Amino acid sequence: MIQPINKNLIIRNAAQVVRCSGRAAKCGKEMSDVNVIENANIVITNGIITYVGEKIEFPPCASPLDYKTIDATGKAVLPGFVDSHTHLVFGGYREEEFSWRMRGDSYMSIMERGGGIHSTLEATRRASFEELYTAAKSRLARMLQLGVTTVEAKSGYGMDKNTELKQLAVIQELNRTQPITVVPTFMGAHATPKEFQGREDDFIDYVTQEIMPEIKEKNLAAFCDIFCEKNVFSIEQSRKYLQKAKDLGFLLKIHADEIVQFGGAELAAEMGCTSADHLLQASDNGIRQMAENHVVATLLPCTAFSLKEHFADARKMIDSGCAVALATDLNPGSSFTSSIPLTFALACIYMKMSPEEAVNALTINGAAAIARAESIGSIDEGKRADIIILDFPSYKFLPYHIAMNIVKTVIKDGEIVINN
Repeated sequence: MIQPINKNLIIRNAAQVVRCSGRAAKCGKEMSDVNVIENANIVITNGIITYVGEKIEFPPCASPLDYKTIDATGKAVLPGFVDSHTHLVFGGYREEEFSWRMRGDSYMSIMERGGGIHSTLEATRRASFEELYTAAKSRLARMLQLGVTTVEAKSGYGMDKNTELKQLAVIQELNRTQPITVVPTFMGAHATPKEFQGREDDFIDYVTQEIMPEIKEKNLAAFCDIFCEKNVFSIEQSRKYLQKAKDLGFLLKIHADEIVQFGGAELAAEMGCTSADHLLQASDNGIRQMAENHVVATLLPCTAFSLKEHFADARKMIDSGCAVALATDLNPGSSFTSSIPLTFALACIYMKMSPEEAVNALTINGAAAIARAESIGSIDEGKRADIIILDFPSYKFLPYHIAMNIVKTVIKDGEIVINN
């Protein structure tokens, strides 16, 4: 039976349909192929893509009268963007710390004197469920305007049971009540809270024994993540945390090799992480091992830009056979932005990625970084109709029209949710 017309669409006469076809991450040279069809049409039935091509074909028993039509003449059509690394649920802001960084204070020095993550921890613990929900929903509304149809959201600004559960409950409610799909990640080991200072091993035990099992029991998160870094959590502590998460049935992520070369990329390969993120200091051996073990390298150029650090070596990773994804790392400290347009510009201008590689990194590879490539991230028959229409005839305008939003229409599960 054909469902209501708002989830049945025909997109006609697109200058380009940029398919990014596949059901797994694109690795190495594959990232240069975005599978463009010119002067093409898309048929969406019951929120699912049922046809892509130069003609128009309907499923059996369907009538053209059941479909709404969008004329995409002169416009490029792409999969919705997948922002696969964010910390979008948080209390408070850190604008004062930004000014400290501009005068030369390092991110780690600010964190060591009680700022950084610790500052956000205190504000998030104080914030009510309603305050966190309202602020995060507003952030998601802006992301939707930029063409983001799926986003990963981490906890990790509580690091006690009540606040971590509160953050994850907010994420669950956001997923239920607004258009963007929100994929939850438990990041209980984001830093060591003051009450555990000097007792990092005890804190890892507390998180893995007291919080993680309850989150699994209540089905509040799909992934577990940890900040594996010098003066944060060691390789041994990170391995213990990730192994416990794996034993409980969580998928794994890791903040790796951001500040110093620490062996986080190698640990990600060893543990079978879905993605390793940041990677500014990843070793050649770590990059090779990630490629061999199919770990998605999620790079966060807005964070490096904000911290005035050198960018992750995307070119080396791609040339080594890695699957690279891009994400904004939206958070109140090191990357207070959800700008997909800026992410495109930085990736192409400063990280030596081609427009094609950047498009795949923010669509099919972003989907793979959250284990969703089977259902989203490309314009393929059988996938959910998460689609954007640009205001220009080519995807190449995404990095070229520097840091400007050129998304005209956003379609989520076959329904038009933004029409700028």
